[in-house]
Amino acid sequence: MHFGPGELLSLLSAAAWAVGVILYRRLVQHLPPLTLGFLKSLIVLAMMLPLALAMHGPRLPLISASDAAIAIASGALGIAVADTLYFVALRHLGAGAMGVIGNAYSPFVLALAALFLHERLGASQIVGFVLVMAGVGVIAGRKLAPAEPESPAPDVALLETEPALAQPTRGNLPFVLIGILSVALMAAAIVMVKPVLEVRPLGWVTFLRLVGAVLGILVIATARGQLRTLWPQGVRIDWKLLLPAAFVGQCLSMLFWLGGYALTSASIAAVLNETASIFILLLAFFFLREPIGRRGALGVAFTLVGVMLMLRG
Repeated sequence: MHFGPGELLSLLSAAAWAVGVILYRRLVQHLPPLTLGFLKSLIVLAMMLPLALAMHGPRLPLISASDAAIAIASGALGIAVADTLYFVALRHLGAGAMGVIGNAYSPFVLALAALFLHERLGASQIVGFVLVMAGVGVIAGRKLAPAEPESPAPDVALLETEPALAQPTRGNLPFVLIGILSVALMAAAIVMVKPVLEVRPLGWVTFLRLVGAVLGILVIATARGQLRTLWPQGVRIDWKLLLPAAFVGQCLSMLFWLGGYALTSASIAAVLNETASIFILLLAFFFLREPIGRRGALGVAFTLVGVMLMLRG
């Protein structure tokens, strides 16, 4: 079984993101999605600068203009633009439906990595991929199943703001397509920056992606006439939740995420990232007292077996 630094970082990224999601559950109840995304990106950008200096020393690296532009564009595309499209779809479809749409991330990465990075999966890894996706799909089905009503799941309810709009209808097909497009852009953003990650310092590439994210959010807010409202007015910000959520769920998660893509194939990293749903499920059970249920346990079993097969290649 092959289990190297890249595979470990991909799993740590999923675990860190799951911790962040648990913390974000309360924050989203008081802050609009664009505002939360802006504050979170600013905090992580400020955290990332000293981390990059600690990781790579005080001397700025020699990063070519083209590589820097790719990293910034990746952040703008994969964080600012993709997240905004995701929020639009989420507003109309609800958290459960977007959780299912989010499962398209790995297939998009695998397809793009095969097309642009010439990556291929072995037979056991293909079986593992199918099992991981089946496990995540079972869990997503559990969240959507009307026969098993329960509180909104933390991974997909993170940015839900209008529960009244959470019942999908046939008229929501345009928003389904928008949701799929958002996931495709996230996948495209990581595939486009992978060659840069392999030759440039991880900390500084992460920093540049965050710069692109903040710039992208500012452009989006300006285009929507919301620039003045990005910083919340008259709303109490729970910094005791926001700071650890940003550090663990964004800063560490992004470092581990990009590090995983730098040290293993994009196909393997993408599938291992899908285990975030499992971590979220388990954390919600232990810390939020949310029941796992039979479907949840089955999804965990599928995903764990799939991960083992993915790591055999």
